[in-house]
Amino acid sequence: MVNHRLRDVLLGAGIAPEDLAFELGVDPKTVERWITNDRLPYPKHRRKIAARIGESESYLWPAAFEDGKVSEISRSEVVQVFARRSEVPSDLWDRLLSRVASYVDILVYVGYFLTEKPDLLDVLEDKAANGARVRMLFGDRDSEAVLHRSREEDIGIRTISAKIDQALAFFSPLVGKRGIEIRTHGTVLYNSIYRFDDEMIVNPHIYARPAPHAPALHLRRLSAGNIFTTYTGSFSAVWETATRVNG
Repeated sequence: MVNHRLRDVLLGAGIAPEDLAFELGVDPKTVERWITNDRLPYPKHRRKIAARIGESESYLWPAAFEDGKVSEISRSEVVQVFARRSEVPSDLWDRLLSRVASYVDILVYVGYFLTEKPDLLDVLEDKAANGARVRMLFGDRDSEAVLHRSREEDIGIRTISAKIDQALAFFSPLVGKRGIEIRTHGTVLYNSIYRFDDEMIVNPHIYARPAPHAPALHLRRLSAGNIFTTYTGSFSAVWETATRVNG
């Protein structure tokens, strides 16, 4: 039986079985058996593979975990819950960004509070120049989803659109920089997502209440959990439908 999930994510990541074997220090035939015969790798290898390709162990090898165990591990991915996003400490945002080496993913309509950080543009450009991938998703100002959200919050039908214009103007110096891409989306925003490598702030949205007044979750990815990867999958789905912002 073929492990289609492992095969597909390796293909998507551009990782050849022989290269993975070299990284793990195992025989290439062992990796082939993991794929073509759905053999179960040792736990130490599962953890390394999951971390390498950014997927959860429970997704790649569901038979290795009982449902209760996955749920238990996933609960451990929740580091802290804040009653409001506005209560997330400024130094936590700073710490998460300062430690980034590989990924910054931001999904919002506006995220205007980010512009209050005076050195943010320099930090993002520096992270990208040193090899991090920075992807930012803002709302499409004319999309029905954005207009509907403005109506829900009873703040004027074009208010969020105007805020998006301001946010895009702030981040416009990053357009075209190496390692940085900005897109706009017209999807319904169920959650704002702020990913910094293996940690994340998720801001679930509530009907008729602005995002700063809704709860926020601080998550840290565990290889056998599935909450963190659920949100990274959501980000990727929106990213694929979004429109690139050009300078």
